[in-house]
Amino acid sequence: MIQVTKLNGQVFYLNPHQIESIELTPDTTITMLSGKRLVVKDDYDVILERIIDYRKRIGAFKNEE
Repeated sequence: MIQVTKLNGQVFYLNPHQIESIELTPDTTITMLSGKRLVVKDDYDVILERIIDYRKRIGAFKNEE
């Protein structure tokens, strides 16, 4: 799970394997595989680093190191 922050400041966690896309419109909008859209404060680069760190921690893809 990775941490993200809603525009109202509420912190929550989501499964990065369920992310379909991330858009910058200009707010960061995450679209989940379910079709649900989440608008968050976090920058794309921060989210990407969190996803990479998460995948390394769980050993999802050894060739990502």
